[in-house]
Amino acid sequence: MRAVLVMLLSRLGSLNALELSGPSTWWRRWLSQELPSADSLGRIASQMNLEPLREALHDQYTRLRRGKALQATAGGLTALILDGHTFRSSELRICSAGENTRVRTKTGYKTLHSHRVVAAILATRPFTLWLDLEPVHEGEGELQAAYRLLERVLSRYPRAFDVVLGDALYSDTEIYRRVLESHKDVVTVLKRNRRNLLEDAEALFLDTPAEPMDFDRVDHRIRDLEGFTTWPELSRPVRVLRSNELTQVRRQKDGGLEDRLADWTWVTTLSKARADSKTLVRLGHARWKIENEGFNEAISHWHLDHVYRHEPRAILVFALLTMLAMNLFFAFYFRNLHPARRRRLTTTHLGLELSADLVGAGQKRPP
Repeated sequence: MRAVLVMLLSRLGSLNALELSGPSTWWRRWLSQELPSADSLGRIASQMNLEPLREALHDQYTRLRRGKALQATAGGLTALILDGHTFRSSELRICSAGENTRVRTKTGYKTLHSHRVVAAILATRPFTLWLDLEPVHEGEGELQAAYRLLERVLSRYPRAFDVVLGDALYSDTEIYRRVLESHKDVVTVLKRNRRNLLEDAEALFLDTPAEPMDFDRVDHRIRDLEGFTTWPELSRPVRVLRSNELTQVRRQKDGGLEDRLADWTWVTTLSKARADSKTLVRLGHARWKIENEGFNEAISHWHLDHVYRHEPRAILVFALLTMLAMNLFFAFYFRNLHPARRRRLTTTHLGLELSADLVGAGQKRPP
Protein backbone atom coordinates (compact mmCIF):
# COMPACT_ATOMS: atom_id res chain seq x y z
CA MET A 1 0.00 0.00 0.00
CA ARG A 2 2.82 2.42 0.82
CA ALA A 3 4.46 1.69 -2.52
CA VAL A 4 1.25 2.22 -4.48
CA LEU A 5 0.53 5.50 -2.67
CA VAL A 6 3.99 6.76 -3.69
CA MET A 7 3.25 5.71 -7.28
CA LEU A 8 -0.03 7.65 -7.22
CA LEU A 9 1.36 10.75 -5.53
CA SER A 10 4.23 10.92 -8.04
CA ARG A 11 1.73 10.19 -10.86
CA LEU A 12 3.81 7.50 -12.54
CA GLY A 13 0.72 6.05 -14.17
CA SER A 14 1.43 2.30 -14.09
CA LEU A 15 2.87 -0.48 -11.97
CA ASN A 16 5.54 -1.11 -14.58
CA ALA A 17 6.69 2.52 -14.33
CA LEU A 18 6.82 2.10 -10.55
CA GLU A 19 8.91 -1.08 -10.91
CA LEU A 20 11.45 0.83 -13.02
CA SER A 21 12.18 3.05 -9.99
CA GLY A 22 13.12 -0.05 -7.95
CA PRO A 23 16.92 0.47 -8.14
CA SER A 24 16.60 3.67 -6.10
CA THR A 25 18.06 3.16 -2.61
CA TRP A 26 15.20 5.23 -1.26
CA TRP A 27 12.81 2.27 -1.44
CA ARG A 28 14.68 0.10 1.06
CA ARG A 29 14.65 2.88 3.64
CA TRP A 30 10.98 3.68 2.98
CA LEU A 31 9.69 0.09 2.89
CA SER A 32 12.42 -1.69 4.91
CA GLN A 33 12.60 -4.12 1.98
CA GLU A 34 12.99 -4.16 -1.77
CA LEU A 35 10.18 -2.72 -3.90
CA PRO A 36 7.78 -5.55 -4.89
CA SER A 37 7.41 -6.36 -8.57
CA ALA A 38 4.53 -5.03 -10.65
CA ASP A 39 2.96 -8.50 -10.78
CA SER A 40 3.15 -8.86 -7.00
CA LEU A 41 1.57 -5.46 -6.39
CA GLY A 42 -1.33 -6.26 -8.73
CA ARG A 43 -1.83 -9.71 -7.21
CA ILE A 44 -1.82 -8.33 -3.66
CA ALA A 45 -4.34 -5.63 -4.60
CA SER A 46 -6.74 -8.28 -5.88
CA GLN A 47 -6.70 -9.89 -2.41
CA MET A 48 -7.00 -6.78 -0.23
CA ASN A 49 -9.93 -5.95 2.02
CA LEU A 50 -11.74 -2.74 1.01
CA GLU A 51 -12.89 -1.72 4.49
CA PRO A 52 -9.47 -0.55 5.81
CA LEU A 53 -9.19 1.73 2.77
CA ARG A 54 -12.65 3.17 3.46
CA GLU A 55 -11.66 3.65 7.11
CA ALA A 56 -8.53 5.50 5.97
CA LEU A 57 -10.70 7.85 3.89
CA HIS A 58 -12.89 8.45 6.94
CA ASP A 59 -9.79 9.14 9.04
CA GLN A 60 -8.68 11.77 6.52
CA TYR A 61 -12.10 13.43 6.75
CA THR A 62 -12.02 13.38 10.57
CA ARG A 63 -8.57 14.98 10.77
CA LEU A 64 -9.47 17.67 8.25
CA ARG A 65 -12.77 18.37 10.00
CA ARG A 66 -11.05 18.75 13.37
CA GLY A 67 -8.52 21.07 11.76
CA LYS A 68 -11.39 23.21 10.36
CA ALA A 69 -10.01 22.72 6.85
CA LEU A 70 -13.38 21.99 5.21
CA GLN A 71 -15.58 25.00 4.47
CA ALA A 72 -19.26 24.96 3.51
CA THR A 73 -20.29 24.74 -0.14
CA ALA A 74 -22.80 27.64 -0.22
CA GLY A 75 -25.02 29.48 2.25
CA GLY A 76 -23.46 27.67 5.20
CA LEU A 77 -24.53 24.29 3.76
CA THR A 78 -22.12 21.47 2.92
CA ALA A 79 -23.06 19.24 -0.01
CA LEU A 80 -22.47 15.58 -0.81
CA ILE A 81 -22.43 14.78 -4.54
CA LEU A 82 -23.32 11.39 -6.00
CA ASP A 83 -22.54 10.45 -9.58
CA GLY A 84 -21.66 7.45 -11.71
CA HIS A 85 -18.48 6.82 -13.66
CA THR A 86 -17.48 4.20 -16.23
CA PHE A 87 -13.90 3.02 -16.23
CA ARG A 88 -12.22 2.82 -19.61
CA SER A 89 -13.97 0.37 -21.92
CA SER A 90 -12.15 -2.38 -23.77
CA GLU A 91 -13.03 -4.63 -26.68
CA LEU A 92 -10.52 -7.31 -25.64
CA ARG A 93 -10.46 -7.62 -21.84
CA ILE A 94 -13.54 -9.52 -20.67
CA CYS A 95 -14.43 -9.75 -16.97
CA SER A 96 -17.33 -11.65 -15.42
CA ALA A 97 -18.00 -8.75 -13.04
CA GLY A 98 -17.93 -6.12 -15.78
CA GLU A 99 -20.66 -4.76 -18.02
CA ASN A 100 -21.07 -5.53 -21.70
CA THR A 101 -22.37 -2.71 -23.90
CA ARG A 102 -23.15 -3.10 -27.59
CA VAL A 103 -22.34 0.08 -29.53
CA ARG A 104 -22.61 1.03 -33.18
CA THR A 105 -19.52 2.16 -35.11
CA LYS A 106 -18.70 2.98 -38.73
CA THR A 107 -17.64 -0.62 -39.32
CA GLY A 108 -20.65 -2.16 -37.57
CA TYR A 109 -21.59 -3.15 -34.05
CA LYS A 110 -19.04 -4.09 -31.40
CA THR A 111 -19.18 -5.06 -27.73
CA LEU A 112 -17.34 -3.01 -25.12
CA HIS A 113 -16.47 -4.41 -21.70
CA SER A 114 -16.28 -1.92 -18.84
CA HIS A 115 -16.71 -1.45 -15.08
CA ARG A 116 -19.01 1.17 -13.57
CA VAL A 117 -18.98 2.73 -10.11
CA VAL A 118 -20.91 5.36 -8.19
CA ALA A 119 -18.74 7.81 -6.25
CA ALA A 120 -19.43 10.14 -3.33
CA ILE A 121 -17.52 13.39 -2.97
CA LEU A 122 -17.78 16.17 -0.40
CA ALA A 123 -18.06 19.52 -2.21
CA THR A 124 -16.14 21.63 0.27
CA ARG A 125 -13.74 24.53 -0.20
CA PRO A 126 -10.87 25.07 -0.99
CA PHE A 127 -10.78 21.51 -2.35
CA THR A 128 -13.24 18.67 -2.73
CA LEU A 129 -12.86 15.51 -0.65
CA TRP A 130 -13.41 11.97 -1.93
CA LEU A 131 -15.38 9.83 0.53
CA ASP A 132 -16.29 6.48 -1.00
CA LEU A 133 -17.37 4.53 -4.08
CA GLU A 134 -19.54 1.53 -4.84
CA PRO A 135 -19.39 -0.80 -7.86
CA VAL A 136 -22.36 -1.30 -10.18
CA HIS A 137 -22.82 -5.06 -10.33
CA GLU A 138 -23.72 -7.00 -13.43
CA GLY A 139 -27.38 -6.73 -14.35
CA GLU A 140 -28.21 -3.70 -12.18
CA GLY A 141 -28.42 0.04 -12.80
CA GLU A 142 -26.60 2.99 -11.33
CA LEU A 143 -29.35 3.74 -8.83
CA GLN A 144 -29.06 0.33 -7.15
CA ALA A 145 -25.38 0.97 -6.46
CA ALA A 146 -26.23 4.53 -5.35
CA TYR A 147 -28.67 3.16 -2.73
CA ARG A 148 -25.93 1.03 -1.16
CA LEU A 149 -23.39 3.84 -1.29
CA LEU A 150 -25.82 6.36 0.20
CA GLU A 151 -26.66 4.05 3.10
CA ARG A 152 -22.98 3.54 3.88
CA VAL A 153 -22.14 7.25 3.64
CA LEU A 154 -25.13 8.29 5.77
CA SER A 155 -24.02 5.79 8.41
CA ARG A 156 -20.30 6.60 8.33
CA TYR A 157 -20.52 10.38 7.80
CA PRO A 158 -23.71 11.40 9.64
CA ARG A 159 -22.59 14.99 10.28
CA ALA A 160 -20.40 15.61 7.25
CA PHE A 161 -23.02 17.22 4.98
CA ASP A 162 -26.43 18.92 4.95
CA VAL A 163 -27.65 18.31 1.41
CA VAL A 164 -27.22 15.66 -1.30
CA LEU A 165 -26.70 16.78 -4.93
CA GLY A 166 -27.29 14.73 -8.06
CA ASP A 167 -28.18 14.90 -11.73
CA ALA A 168 -31.62 14.13 -13.17
CA LEU A 169 -31.23 10.39 -12.59
CA TYR A 170 -31.20 11.04 -8.84
CA SER A 171 -34.63 12.72 -8.93
CA ASP A 172 -35.69 9.35 -7.58
CA THR A 173 -38.28 8.71 -4.89
CA GLU A 174 -36.14 6.20 -2.99
CA ILE A 175 -33.12 8.54 -2.94
CA TYR A 176 -35.27 11.38 -1.61
CA ARG A 177 -36.89 9.18 1.04
CA ARG A 178 -33.60 7.84 2.37
CA VAL A 179 -32.06 11.32 2.59
CA LEU A 180 -35.14 12.84 4.23
CA GLU A 181 -35.22 10.03 6.81
CA SER A 182 -31.71 11.12 7.81
CA HIS A 183 -32.98 14.70 8.32
CA LYS A 184 -31.05 16.04 5.34
CA ASP A 185 -32.14 17.66 2.09
CA VAL A 186 -31.75 16.93 -1.63
CA VAL A 187 -31.15 19.07 -4.73
CA THR A 188 -31.34 17.38 -8.15
CA VAL A 189 -31.72 18.43 -11.75
CA LEU A 190 -35.33 18.27 -12.94
CA LYS A 191 -35.93 16.80 -16.40
CA ARG A 192 -38.49 14.69 -18.23
CA ASN A 193 -38.08 11.69 -15.95
CA ARG A 194 -40.36 13.69 -13.59
CA ARG A 195 -42.68 14.77 -16.40
CA ASN A 196 -45.73 15.70 -14.31
CA LEU A 197 -43.73 17.84 -11.89
CA LEU A 198 -41.81 19.53 -14.71
CA GLU A 199 -44.94 20.32 -16.72
CA ASP A 200 -46.69 21.67 -13.62
CA ALA A 201 -43.72 23.92 -12.87
CA GLU A 202 -43.45 25.13 -16.49
CA ALA A 203 -47.12 26.10 -16.51
CA LEU A 204 -46.83 28.11 -13.29
CA PHE A 205 -43.57 29.75 -14.37
CA LEU A 206 -45.39 31.25 -17.39
CA ASP A 207 -47.32 33.51 -14.99
CA THR A 208 -44.38 34.14 -12.66
CA PRO A 209 -42.17 37.18 -13.33
CA ALA A 210 -38.46 36.42 -13.37
CA GLU A 211 -36.31 37.94 -10.64
CA PRO A 212 -33.07 39.36 -12.06
CA MET A 213 -29.89 38.55 -10.15
CA ASP A 214 -26.26 39.14 -11.08
CA PHE A 215 -23.69 37.03 -9.22
CA ASP A 216 -20.69 34.83 -9.97
CA ARG A 217 -20.17 36.84 -13.21
CA VAL A 218 -23.45 35.47 -14.62
CA ASP A 219 -26.71 37.31 -15.34
CA HIS A 220 -29.57 35.22 -13.89
CA ARG A 221 -33.32 35.38 -14.40
CA ILE A 222 -34.78 33.23 -11.63
CA ARG A 223 -38.26 31.82 -11.00
CA ASP A 224 -38.54 30.06 -7.65
CA LEU A 225 -41.76 28.45 -6.36
CA GLU A 226 -42.57 26.20 -3.39
CA GLY A 227 -45.41 23.84 -2.56
CA PHE A 228 -45.46 21.50 -5.58
CA THR A 229 -47.44 18.31 -4.85
CA THR A 230 -47.07 16.76 -8.32
CA TRP A 231 -44.76 14.11 -6.94
CA PRO A 232 -47.32 12.00 -5.06
CA GLU A 233 -44.91 9.12 -4.27
CA LEU A 234 -42.84 11.46 -2.10
CA SER A 235 -45.78 12.52 0.15
CA ARG A 236 -44.15 15.89 0.68
CA PRO A 237 -44.32 19.20 -1.22
CA VAL A 238 -41.16 20.17 -3.06
CA ARG A 239 -39.67 23.37 -4.44
CA VAL A 240 -38.75 24.01 -8.07
CA LEU A 241 -36.35 26.72 -9.30
CA ARG A 242 -35.63 27.68 -12.90
CA SER A 243 -32.63 29.84 -13.76
CA ASN A 244 -32.10 31.37 -17.21
CA GLU A 245 -28.43 32.32 -17.32
CA LEU A 246 -26.51 34.63 -19.63
CA THR A 247 -22.73 34.36 -19.63
CA GLN A 248 -20.17 36.22 -21.73
CA VAL A 249 -17.25 34.14 -22.97
CA ARG A 250 -14.28 35.17 -25.08
CA ARG A 251 -13.89 33.29 -28.35
CA GLN A 252 -10.48 31.74 -28.94
CA LYS A 253 -10.66 32.31 -32.69
CA ASP A 254 -10.87 36.11 -32.77
CA GLY A 255 -10.88 37.19 -29.12
CA GLY A 256 -14.39 38.63 -29.35
CA LEU A 257 -17.07 38.29 -26.69
CA GLU A 258 -19.94 35.90 -27.22
CA ASP A 259 -23.18 35.55 -25.24
CA ARG A 260 -24.11 32.06 -24.12
CA LEU A 261 -27.52 31.15 -22.75
CA ALA A 262 -28.28 28.26 -20.40
CA ASP A 263 -31.51 27.07 -18.85
CA TRP A 264 -31.42 25.10 -15.59
CA THR A 265 -34.26 23.63 -13.51
CA TRP A 266 -33.78 22.04 -10.09
CA VAL A 267 -36.12 20.30 -7.65
CA THR A 268 -35.32 20.35 -3.95
CA THR A 269 -36.62 19.73 -0.45
CA LEU A 270 -34.84 22.86 0.82
CA SER A 271 -37.19 25.63 1.89
CA LYS A 272 -36.67 29.27 0.97
CA ALA A 273 -36.13 30.02 4.65
CA ARG A 274 -33.13 27.69 4.73
CA ALA A 275 -31.67 28.42 1.29
CA ASP A 276 -32.59 31.49 -0.75
CA SER A 277 -32.61 31.47 -4.57
CA LYS A 278 -28.96 32.49 -4.89
CA THR A 279 -27.83 29.74 -2.51
CA LEU A 280 -29.92 27.13 -4.32
CA VAL A 281 -28.46 28.09 -7.72
CA ARG A 282 -24.93 27.83 -6.31
CA LEU A 283 -25.73 24.44 -4.80
CA GLY A 284 -27.18 23.23 -8.08
CA HIS A 285 -24.05 24.23 -9.99
CA ALA A 286 -21.79 22.78 -7.29
CA ARG A 287 -22.80 19.35 -8.62
CA TRP A 288 -20.26 19.89 -11.41
CA LYS A 289 -17.47 19.69 -8.83
CA ILE A 290 -17.60 15.91 -9.06
CA GLU A 291 -16.89 16.23 -12.79
CA ASN A 292 -14.43 19.14 -12.88
CA GLU A 293 -12.56 18.68 -9.59
CA GLY A 294 -13.34 14.98 -9.25
CA PHE A 295 -13.43 12.67 -12.26
CA ASN A 296 -11.80 15.02 -14.80
CA GLU A 297 -8.92 15.81 -12.45
CA ALA A 298 -8.53 12.17 -11.43
CA ILE A 299 -8.56 10.90 -15.03
CA SER A 300 -6.39 13.62 -16.59
CA HIS A 301 -3.70 13.85 -13.91
CA TRP A 302 -4.08 10.83 -11.60
CA HIS A 303 -4.74 7.99 -14.10
CA LEU A 304 -8.00 6.93 -12.44
CA ASP A 305 -9.16 5.21 -15.64
CA HIS A 306 -5.99 3.13 -15.92
CA VAL A 307 -6.71 -0.52 -15.12
CA TYR A 308 -3.63 -1.52 -13.12
CA ARG A 309 -4.90 -5.10 -12.85
CA HIS A 310 -8.01 -6.36 -14.61
CA GLU A 311 -9.73 -7.90 -11.61
CA PRO A 312 -12.87 -6.46 -9.93
CA ARG A 313 -11.45 -6.09 -6.42
CA ALA A 314 -8.10 -4.76 -7.66
CA ILE A 315 -9.90 -2.09 -9.72
CA LEU A 316 -11.74 -0.90 -6.60
CA VAL A 317 -8.57 -1.03 -4.47
CA PHE A 318 -6.61 1.16 -6.88
CA ALA A 319 -9.57 3.56 -7.22
CA LEU A 320 -9.86 3.93 -3.42
CA LEU A 321 -6.10 4.41 -3.13
CA THR A 322 -6.29 7.11 -5.81
CA MET A 323 -8.94 8.85 -3.70
CA LEU A 324 -6.67 8.62 -0.65
CA ALA A 325 -3.72 10.02 -2.59
CA MET A 326 -5.74 12.91 -4.03
CA ASN A 327 -7.14 13.88 -0.63
CA LEU A 328 -3.66 13.78 0.90
CA PHE A 329 -2.11 15.75 -1.95
CA PHE A 330 -4.65 18.58 -1.97
CA ALA A 331 -4.74 18.79 1.82
CA PHE A 332 -0.96 19.30 1.73
CA TYR A 333 -1.15 21.79 -1.14
CA PHE A 334 -3.85 24.02 0.37
CA ARG A 335 -3.04 23.60 4.08
CA ASN A 336 0.76 23.31 4.20
CA LEU A 337 1.94 25.62 1.43
CA HIS A 338 1.84 29.37 1.90
CA PRO A 339 -0.33 31.33 -0.59
CA ALA A 340 2.75 32.97 -2.11
CA ARG A 341 4.21 29.51 -2.77
CA ARG A 342 0.97 28.27 -4.32
CA ARG A 343 0.86 31.22 -6.71
CA ARG A 344 4.20 30.10 -8.18
CA LEU A 345 3.63 26.35 -7.95
CA THR A 346 0.77 24.61 -9.73
CA THR A 347 -0.49 21.22 -8.57
CA THR A 348 0.72 19.67 -11.84
CA HIS A 349 4.24 21.01 -11.32
CA LEU A 350 4.26 19.75 -7.73
CA GLY A 351 3.37 16.28 -9.04
CA LEU A 352 6.31 16.46 -11.44
CA GLU A 353 8.62 17.46 -8.58
CA LEU A 354 7.51 14.44 -6.56
CA SER A 355 8.17 12.16 -9.52
CA ALA A 356 11.62 13.69 -10.08
CA ASP A 357 12.48 13.32 -6.39
CA LEU A 358 11.51 9.65 -6.47
CA VAL A 359 13.64 8.84 -9.51
CA GLY A 360 16.63 10.85 -8.32
CA ALA A 361 16.25 10.15 -4.62
CA GLY A 362 19.87 8.99 -4.20
CA GLN A 363 20.75 9.31 -0.53
CA LYS A 364 17.79 11.52 0.40
CA ARG A 365 15.72 10.54 3.38
CA PRO A 366 12.14 9.39 2.85
CA PRO A 367 9.49 11.99 3.74
